[in-house]
Amino acid sequence: MKEFNYVVTDPVGIHARPAGTLAKMAKGLESKVVIWKGEKCAEAKKLMAIMSLGVKQGDEVKVTVEGPNEEADFATVETFFKENL
Repeated sequence: MKEFNYVVTDPVGIHARPAGTLAKMAKGLESKVVIWKGEKCAEAKKLMAIMSLGVKQGDEVKVTVEGPNEEADFATVETFFKENL
C-alpha cells in the first residue's frame, strides 16, 4: 500500500464536479483508492461517499492506493490531486 497526504487548494474544496471527475478517474484504475479526512474515509470510486467527507479548501486528506497495479495507479492519483484539487 502506498499513501500520500494532500492539502486541498481548490477554493470550494472537493465539491460535486471535482468529486465526480475523481470518481470517474478512480473507476478506471485496478487499485483501491481510499480518501481519509480525519477518522472518516471514502472509497474514491463512490461519488456520494467522497462528497460526504465534506472536504473544504485547506483541509488535509490522506490518500491510500492498494492493489495489483499500485505503483502506476499511485502516480495517476497523485498527479490528479495536484492538477485538479
